[in-house]
Amino acid sequence: MSGVSVVDIIYNSDCMTGMRKLPDDCIDLIVTDPPYIMESRGCGFIRNRNVTALSEIQDAGLADGFDTAVFSEFMRLMERPNIYIWCAARQIPVCIDFFVNENGCKFDIIIWQKTNPMPLFSGKWLTDKEYCLYFRKGGYCNPVTFDDARTVFTQPVNAKDKNIYNHPTIKPLNIIETLIKNSSREGDVVLDPFMGSGTTALAAAKNNRRYIGFEINETYCKTATERVNDYKRRFLT
Repeated sequence: MSGVSVVDIIYNSDCMTGMRKLPDDCIDLIVTDPPYIMESRGCGFIRNRNVTALSEIQDAGLADGFDTAVFSEFMRLMERPNIYIWCAARQIPVCIDFFVNENGCKFDIIIWQKTNPMPLFSGKWLTDKEYCLYFRKGGYCNPVTFDDARTVFTQPVNAKDKNIYNHPTIKPLNIIETLIKNSSREGDVVLDPFMGSGTTALAAAKNNRRYIGFEINETYCKTATERVNDYKRRFLT
């Protein structure tokens, strides 16, 4: 991409600090999973036993949301806004207000419907889905098949990768790959400013895209880098 001299790297950095060092209009696609604002600190009951299913997320500092000032940087970095943002239900209005009402983007909602959610529903609806908002304004979106164009992914919680990479909110790799393939071309630069365990970078590498990532947690940054490098050693050399 024009103006980007270093790609295929995950920086151990606050994303605002990192993004401000990037030139205007240098990113083709953003796919990111920032910290959610969790609905409550309690999670209901299983067979009358109190369960605090949020403890891992809270301990990782991923339960209190994020600074939406990042949205302005997203717009600066893209000539044609082309952005996927995973978020909690409470964050949907502020995202739509900025991208749609203030900046005239089109939007869609992608849903991951979990087939094996935690059975926690005392006093609340079952938490059996997650939302991914897609905003674009001239951005590229071209699913190849009927299945690629579906907006609902129905599959289990990603327990295997969660255990391997020790990240409490890891997303299924196949879903992220589909988003990247649908909304970018080979050689495009994909940005994830909240890289976590590296799923976006791995999905980009597997599909011949370049990537730039930022992850403020040193442990997660190291895990993400090793995860992608391991794939490259096994399959790209």
